[in-house]
Amino acid sequence: METGVQARAESNAGRHEGRGHVRAAAPAAAKRSTTEFAYDLREALAMRPRSISPKYFYDARGSELFDRICELPEYYPTRTELRILAERANEIAQLAGPRAEIVEFGAGSLRKVRLLLDAFDAPSRFLPIDISGEHLDASAAALRRDYPALDVQPVTADYTQRVLLPAPLATAGQRVGFFPGSTIGNFTPAEALHFLQSAAQVLRGGALLLGADLVKDPAVLHAAYNDAQGVTAAFNLNVLARANRELGTDFDLDGFAHYAFYNAPLARIEMHLVSRRAQRVTLEGEGFDIAEGESLHTENSHKFTVEGLRALAAQAGFRPGPVWTDPERLFSVHWLHAPE
Repeated sequence: METGVQARAESNAGRHEGRGHVRAAAPAAAKRSTTEFAYDLREALAMRPRSISPKYFYDARGSELFDRICELPEYYPTRTELRILAERANEIAQLAGPRAEIVEFGAGSLRKVRLLLDAFDAPSRFLPIDISGEHLDASAAALRRDYPALDVQPVTADYTQRVLLPAPLATAGQRVGFFPGSTIGNFTPAEALHFLQSAAQVLRGGALLLGADLVKDPAVLHAAYNDAQGVTAAFNLNVLARANRELGTDFDLDGFAHYAFYNAPLARIEMHLVSRRAQRVTLEGEGFDIAEGESLHTENSHKFTVEGLRALAAQAGFRPGPVWTDPERLFSVHWLHAPE
């Protein structure tokens, strides 16, 4: 018996919240795309305004760049969430109980989960899910070396799609989902609700430990997504670099500018790649014209209030439990009881 998580990525929905799209007519002779990435990029280039899912940031290079972002002085979310987890690890362990099975959505470097593994009472199994298999396997191998008694079973998959997981172990305690980093903010509100509803079913009888970035001074947000070293810009541009590597496109990376800003009415950071000049890009033999000033919308990062997040979780079927924040209320970590 297997269980699954299913939610829609933004690109699969074909639009960002509050952004209508009109698809331009494609040439009749257009070839069928060979990969999901190629298909989604073709769709993005054919639409106005253009947008693509942020999941395509995360090949091996993109994952490395994101790890560097997490170390930047301007980027407060990682260090703030780590501080909260470290300070509250014992409380979280008591809520999790003995022999808990941990499922991490979008696992990445597996740095944060170590705080839980150190505090939990004999965790039975760890199931990290991430789209970047090479990066995940390397992180899982390091985790096995440091925790030889732990059953680590990495799952290379897009957790925003249907992901099949092994049935819970007969000897395991409750299944605890772990979704840190405010990745929930990359979804539209409707998609976040859908993900949480699916997670509530997968974690039935257990709980979800969720990190969510909070609404704050826009100047703090601007600095976090426009770092002085330009690492976030390189991360954003990696979408195009990856397309060149994997799909043979001819994007001129110097022809695009990283642009990130806080959209206050929608309480979200938006990241775009803005064309510096009129240009033409070729994908699988098909040409697409991009005018000067046109953008490719690559990511939304919604910010939350504590009560707003708790209300969203309750709507999805969770029973909100304890919530922890830092003294400056930059970030929040929520314990959400899944339905029985």
